[in-house]
Amino acid sequence: MENAARSCVDVLLRLGISGPIGICCGRGNNGGDGFAMARRLDLLGYPVKVFFWGKPEKLTGDAATNFQILTRTDIPILTNGSIDQMPIDFTKQLEAELIRADWIVDALLGTGFQGPLRPPLIDVIRRLNQSSAKRLAVDLPSGLDCDLGTPSVPTFRADHTCTFVAEKVGFQNLAAKSFLGTIHVVDIGAPRKLFA
Repeated sequence: MENAARSCVDVLLRLGISGPIGICCGRGNNGGDGFAMARRLDLLGYPVKVFFWGKPEKLTGDAATNFQILTRTDIPILTNGSIDQMPIDFTKQLEAELIRADWIVDALLGTGFQGPLRPPLIDVIRRLNQSSAKRLAVDLPSGLDCDLGTPSVPTFRADHTCTFVAEKVGFQNLAAKSFLGTIHVVDIGAPRKLFA
């Protein structure tokens, strides 16, 4: 997770950061990557804010560890534990961040996702796609099936996708292309024999 975060941040640095970064995290390992990214960006002096869809007590493994580390920093973390809708104050803060952000990072759903999307992520992804900020997906855009490459309605529309180790099989599907943007295959330290 630390390697994944470092590699994604390295891509952002190469692309250029000229303002705040909003990182949208889910409750799985993809969200954990987002938590670790926020910490690394903060250490580099970039203004970052985390939006978390889930309940902290439901996090497990490395994602839970990275969330706990994040809570010990000064990085703002806004949490929406509702499974159906976003509270009005949370929605307002997300919209304010989308207006001012230079980058929006999608760390909501990872390779284990299979559609259809459920609330509140349907509304979340629609709002993210309407933002004028540049958009980076962590491993793959949320809403995209990793193996089939079929997009949900909606699917996060990335300008750049940082995918780990190798391109996902589903990326070859023509239906996936318009959601991926520029693909960056990044190293996370996996042994070569696992994917050779």
